[in-house]
Amino acid sequence: MWEQMLSPENLGRALRRVRANGGAPGADGMTTEELVPWLREHWVQVRRALDAGTYRPSPVRRVVIPKPGGSGERLLGVPTCLDRLIQQALAQVLTPVFDPCFSGSSFGFRPGRSAHQAVRVARRCIQDGLVWVVDIDLDRFFDRVQFDVLMARVARKVGDRKILRLIRSYLEAGVMVDGIRQATVEGTPQGSPISPVLSNIMLDDLDRDLWERGHRFVRYADDLRVFVRSERAAQRVFESVCGVIERRLRLKVNREKSSIRHAAQATLLGFGFFFDGPRVGIRIAPKAIGRLKDQLRRLTRRRWSVSMEYRIGRLNRLITGWMAYFRLAQRVSVLGKLDGWLRRRLRQVRWKEWKTTAAKRHNLRIRGISEREARKWAGVSRRYWRVAGSQILQVSLPNSYWNHLGLKTLSQTWQRLNQTA
Repeated sequence: MWEQMLSPENLGRALRRVRANGGAPGADGMTTEELVPWLREHWVQVRRALDAGTYRPSPVRRVVIPKPGGSGERLLGVPTCLDRLIQQALAQVLTPVFDPCFSGSSFGFRPGRSAHQAVRVARRCIQDGLVWVVDIDLDRFFDRVQFDVLMARVARKVGDRKILRLIRSYLEAGVMVDGIRQATVEGTPQGSPISPVLSNIMLDDLDRDLWERGHRFVRYADDLRVFVRSERAAQRVFESVCGVIERRLRLKVNREKSSIRHAAQATLLGFGFFFDGPRVGIRIAPKAIGRLKDQLRRLTRRRWSVSMEYRIGRLNRLITGWMAYFRLAQRVSVLGKLDGWLRRRLRQVRWKEWKTTAAKRHNLRIRGISEREARKWAGVSRRYWRVAGSQILQVSLPNSYWNHLGLKTLSQTWQRLNQTA
């Protein structure tokens, strides 16, 4: 396995992946563009150190990002570009060994599997009458994985001691916080190429336990849902699963964030579910809508001094990417309301751009508003949001105006994506 990991073919594939992913520099400041010239000069020494077992990974650079919805902070570790290359090469030889044995109900960070598949399987479970959902929240999973527990599971299928030592060295590489190296005694480096496969290896025992008990479940990384027929059964399953996680895996369940809910209130990966007679459908979860509105607000700030063309370009990229993920939703009436809300946000931006009374009157007149109404509205002192919702601006800046400027609406994007799917 060691020679396979360091083969030119595997390293070349890893290098292409690292360069394609880009990303911020690690603790040494080297960018992905600078990596190839550096390797030409130093790879022989790096390979020699790897073979001798003297290679020491650099500590990861600590990055703190807010969790969606303001529910706390997520700690990420940014490895150096060299370590990303080695970890990617390592992940590429570990995945064929472990992935074929993983549970069919595990979907996160696996080749040929996706979040959409996980949501479809969850919908099928609910359709089959398993309408109570046990939502298990692992408390800071990536930060709490114990090294010995994880390495014991890796060693079940990997006998190459050099590979095992290298994985352990990455777990123990430490982090750089404000220029100071801090040791790590537990946790996998979330944000690194090797982290996804290690997390799936760690949680495979949980998958096997659920499967042996005959439970229907869906797991996407550390996001776990178990589907049962009754609330009483859900309580029993919750306690038994928590026992496996806390005693066997030595992880911690966040019982405050974990829940037992009816499928109509349950969510998974930004999606929810609804009942239409005997049929179960997929909808967009309210929290996902809220997060989208926060992003749209930032792009439609009145004080953001950019051209409308640039603003619409940024909005279109956001809308296209967001709808590409949420195209799976079947109940989308909310999209039309969001489109109207977004156009109102843009009308208030345009109203502010006109600035002076004379400019407002002129722009209203050339858009078909009578002289009397144009003078009246040009001098009003109402707040921007109220004016943006007025009939005058809806007539002078109608939907066709924004279509002409190239604005992509959520509802039209959803229709187009589902027609071509």
